[in-house]
Amino acid sequence: MDRSDLANLTAFVAVADQRSFRAAATRLGVTPSALSHSMRQLEERLGVRLLHRTTRSVSATDAGQRLLNQLRPAIDQIAGALENLNQERLRPMGRLRIYATSNLVATAVVVPIWDRFLSTYPEVHLELHVGDAPIDIVAEKYDAGLGPQDRAAADMIAVRVTGPMKMAIVGAPTYFARRRTPRTPDDLAGQSCIQYRLAVGGTLVWPLLRNGKTRRIAVEGRIMVNDTNLAIRAAVDGLGIAFTPEALAEPFLRSGQLVRVLEDWSPSFEGIFVYYPGHRQVPASLRAFIDMIRTTSGSVSARSSRKNPFATD
Repeated sequence: MDRSDLANLTAFVAVADQRSFRAAATRLGVTPSALSHSMRQLEERLGVRLLHRTTRSVSATDAGQRLLNQLRPAIDQIAGALENLNQERLRPMGRLRIYATSNLVATAVVVPIWDRFLSTYPEVHLELHVGDAPIDIVAEKYDAGLGPQDRAAADMIAVRVTGPMKMAIVGAPTYFARRRTPRTPDDLAGQSCIQYRLAVGGTLVWPLLRNGKTRRIAVEGRIMVNDTNLAIRAAVDGLGIAFTPEALAEPFLRSGQLVRVLEDWSPSFEGIFVYYPGHRQVPASLRAFIDMIRTTSGSVSARSSRKNPFATD
């Protein structure tokens, strides 16, 4: 099939429907002479006359009518497909695939909004994949990535969707019933802390901050994890003190399963970004997803130069 055939066949359907080159040309946004040339080109290529032409009228030949009957369903299908694309541009619908760079990011950013997002946009199917390895989100057919800004490739758009991430130092009331509550960073030396194994190797040194003064505390404890949700679970079970994002600890603080200590030494770290390819034609579902996260997170203008200690390099 010649690449010009589809345009010429569409033009043929318009002329046959309108029975006028001038009316069909107006409908298609071309000149009558250009339309007449397209019809001559199509007939010459097919070797069949498709239209009877006089100075007063135009009508389909018998062969043209048979072709028209076969073409119309296909043309209607194409028009329907284009209309569906237009509807997708105007309202959120279809599958939205998001790659989150860690459980921490998914739990802190997506989980708080996914019920409301799916309720608000019932035609969207959300697919959330969590992985700590840097990937090419375009090659893997994700609509967007979610994580620290440095995960976005240089040619991608990165939109901040949360403000700085506040950290919290927490433990269970049952733990503090057995141990003295720490009042200063130095008091952590006598505590059982939940240690965190970094993806790049080594153990997290807790970076505490108060009034511009930084303290890096190498904690000790009998349990080590590589997932922030597990660290919280261990703290809830009374196994020790955990250093964790406030957003993850907040439900347990609210329920009383955890209590906070050394709050004045709890730092904040860089926020989370959504990153995706290209400025133009952003899917409506992705625009809605970004807007809902930003609205839920409140102001996202604040910035922090301190790197998230849990981030994977």
